[in-house]
Amino acid sequence: MPRYKLTISYDGTNYCGWQVQGSQDSIQKRVQLALEAILRHPTDLAGSGRTDSGVHARGQTAHFDTPQEIDEWKFRFSLNALLPPDIRILHITPVAPKFHARYSARSKIYHYHLHLERVSNPFNSRYSYHVFKTTDFDLMRGAAASLLGTHDFTSFANEPQKGCVSRDPIRTLKRIDIVEQEGGVRLEFEADGFLYKMVRNLTGALIAAGAGRITPEQMGAILAAKNRRKAPATVPPHGLFLMEVLYDKPSC
Repeated sequence: MPRYKLTISYDGTNYCGWQVQGSQDSIQKRVQLALEAILRHPTDLAGSGRTDSGVHARGQTAHFDTPQEIDEWKFRFSLNALLPPDIRILHITPVAPKFHARYSARSKIYHYHLHLERVSNPFNSRYSYHVFKTTDFDLMRGAAASLLGTHDFTSFANEPQKGCVSRDPIRTLKRIDIVEQEGGVRLEFEADGFLYKMVRNLTGALIAAGAGRITPEQMGAILAAKNRRKAPATVPPHGLFLMEVLYDKPSC
């Protein structure tokens, strides 16, 4: 059966997250209902992974199967007409039957936005976390370097006894870039995968490092402890964006 990949952008403010959760409003639920309304058959929409309540995406991916022939431009137009304005389908691409939005992914890129000025900006307060503490970018970069590579990231994962964290907490963190931008800084994370709330927990630790409360050596010790209680608190979801899901080769 033909398979198609969707690239989806959304503002997660008004949703319980990507994943279908009972009667709650989710992005997956909205897109799946729109697909079924157009295709007129039950449709299983599989995402690259879940984003939590309040987390945004510029490049979430998902796939679905249908026996119907699709005109990709018209189909995208129809989907977007049925979806609320805070969810948009950017691309529809035919892919090989063996392609899987989650299991075929090579890596994911997340960005977390920090607003560092004394007064918050009302025009981006939904999309960045306002930090009142003094932040030294060099201290942040030094601490970030100790997190790179392949490690057990249990110290930076919530609910370590559940799900994929309990089965395999090993991840390869390929890069953390700290990019200065107007009003603050953008933290860019790329890894072969992320544990539950891992990016938000790493961001909390890097904020503490930027304030001089965690040295690179202490960051390494937190990582080695494999204990969530040793790491700083989780930051809020609204500054986090799933930017892109990368695959080994063209998916068609």
